[in-house]
Amino acid sequence: MAMAALRREGKRFVPLISPTPINAIRSSLLTEEHVPVGARQISTQVVRNRMRSVKNIQKITKAMKMVAASKLRAIQTKAENSRGLWQPFTALFGDAPSVDVKKNVIVTVCSDKGLCGGINSTAVKISKAIHKLNSGPDKESKYVVLGEKAKAQLVRDSKKDIEICITELQKNPLNYTQVSVLADDILKNVEYDALRIVYNKFQSVVSFLPTMATVLSPELVEREAETGKLQDLGSYEVEGGDTQSEILQNLTEFQFSCVMFNAILESACSEQGARMSAMDSSSRNAGEMLDRLSLTYNRTRQASITTELIEIISGASALQG
Repeated sequence: MAMAALRREGKRFVPLISPTPINAIRSSLLTEEHVPVGARQISTQVVRNRMRSVKNIQKITKAMKMVAASKLRAIQTKAENSRGLWQPFTALFGDAPSVDVKKNVIVTVCSDKGLCGGINSTAVKISKAIHKLNSGPDKESKYVVLGEKAKAQLVRDSKKDIEICITELQKNPLNYTQVSVLADDILKNVEYDALRIVYNKFQSVVSFLPTMATVLSPELVEREAETGKLQDLGSYEVEGGDTQSEILQNLTEFQFSCVMFNAILESACSEQGARMSAMDSSSRNAGEMLDRLSLTYNRTRQASITTELIEIISGASALQG
């Protein structure tokens, strides 16, 4: 009797039970045209974590831009004032970048840190081009490298040609006395006919000009003056008992230290300007990425809510028959 009663009760509930599985109903209702692209392949937690990471990176890039702007203002005035040191030498000796000599020393001035665009790569490329141009069977070209980034690039294929490497120059603010001592050390440890200083001349925050300054040895200055390519010092009145060779030696050393001082400051200005520009671009890119991630997050969250609503409606429809 009990089994017969259960069979009768079961027949009463048969119409309420749908023969079609709920999963089949949900898949028929949730077609591809109703689901946003990629909504089911990513979770909201992953997108939220990614958004948090991008926001942190954006804060760092904005802070780095502000620091670079502060450093640039401090260095720019010094760089502009230092241009008056070497310009009289250009008026006195002229500039002879195309002079053909046997011993060339290429002084490459770069930065120790990165995240400043292609400023270091540009200086290194020009240095390599000058080295290749002044290489030959009877010629000798060597490098004097100032800056960690230039050292890292030149060591790969020109390690045997590097005479001196100096890093962490711009760790502390430099003055002329420190640079003159550095210039004296370079002159004592290298043999040269021409020193070719390659650096980036600061023009504005968004632009810099790769520049090469040439400093000739005293012997070569005398030879070029005799041929008429450079101005002869005999036309000037010199006080004191120094000979012309001694005067040229002192002038050459002073010229090299002045050019080095200006090159280091100009390179530092260009570095900070390029870093400002790079960090500004990075901050804008982070903002655009945040907008895209916010859109993806909202789509994913909306797709999840829509899916839950469809499941609830499907279940209710299945129970109602």
